[in-house]
Amino acid sequence: MALVRPLLFQVAGYQNSGKTTLSLRLIQQLTAAGLKVATIKHHGHGGRPEVVESKDSDKHVKAGAAVSLVEGGGRLVIQAENGSWSLSEEIDMLSFFKPDLILIEGHKQEPYPKAVILRNEDDIELMEKLENIQVVLCRDPELVNILKDTAVPVLDMEDGVDWITTHISNNL
Repeated sequence: MALVRPLLFQVAGYQNSGKTTLSLRLIQQLTAAGLKVATIKHHGHGGRPEVVESKDSDKHVKAGAAVSLVEGGGRLVIQAENGSWSLSEEIDMLSFFKPDLILIEGHKQEPYPKAVILRNEDDIELMEKLENIQVVLCRDPELVNILKDTAVPVLDMEDGVDWITTHISNNL
């Protein structure tokens, strides 16, 4: 069975730039508009993400299972262990659920279409380091004026949410 590739869009920026806040707002708006959204969040804080210890699924993985799946009441929880997961593997896994969109938070070096969040002037360097930037969102309103001649739209955070929602809807 061939999987249909969903639209991919990234939210990128340095730590504490507002990626999660923006992602949550986008998820709310896009699902309210009737889209099925899946997300990938890069756990950039070092180590492994938290799992519920001492539950059966964790015991299965600790015993050597590569993947443990728990289902109950319509909720499906998957815990999988691998040496490391590429973003491509994570996208393939989520594609099984047939979302309209996979929203990727982090993984800023990947080549997918992205919004970049700038906290202050120090973050402007990201515009040179990253590829496939569709829009730049500024936490500091003065940055909008400083970057007004940029080739991509440069917006404040509030206007950026609406821009991204429209951009995604137009590309589905």
